[in-house]
Amino acid sequence: MFKKRVLLIDENDKEMGFAEKLKAHQLGLLHRAFSVFIFNDRGELLLQKRDQNKYHSAGLWSNTCCSHPVSKNIKKEAEKRLKKEMGIKCPLQQIFSFIYKAKVGDLIENELDYVFVGFYNNKPNLNKKEAVDFAWVDFKSLKSTISQNPQDYTEWLKLIYEKVFDYGKIKK
Repeated sequence: MFKKRVLLIDENDKEMGFAEKLKAHQLGLLHRAFSVFIFNDRGELLLQKRDQNKYHSAGLWSNTCCSHPVSKNIKKEAEKRLKKEMGIKCPLQQIFSFIYKAKVGDLIENELDYVFVGFYNNKPNLNKKEAVDFAWVDFKSLKSTISQNPQDYTEWLKLIYEKVFDYGKIKK
């Protein structure tokens, strides 16, 4: 069986080779990731509920789409993954990147996360192997529910959703 790989990097985003994805998360090796946040014209954020069979953060609510790019064209990979997971095709804009490290169960997320936003107003077409549900949420309700039930949300979403919500006010 083919094992998924991640692109290992140093703190300056210099490529250092590849590692099997699970091993990278077990050892906390720094690697690239991207997070996509899709907004509608009302400024609401599209969340997905991760499939129960994910090897970490299963069944948790998260941003619209995320993954681990293995090429230099991170935006193209993010757009492709958004189509695969959520059935959404729309232009994306990178708004920032940051390194974070977080414990998720027995695993360690240690990622340089490239954050993208896009705009879409229709119902997503979920790939049920990736996402089992979706919700459009406004900032106040998301902030409140994360505060009340942090265990229901992915670590990376809790770290960055406030930084991203201002971009939902931007129109195309």
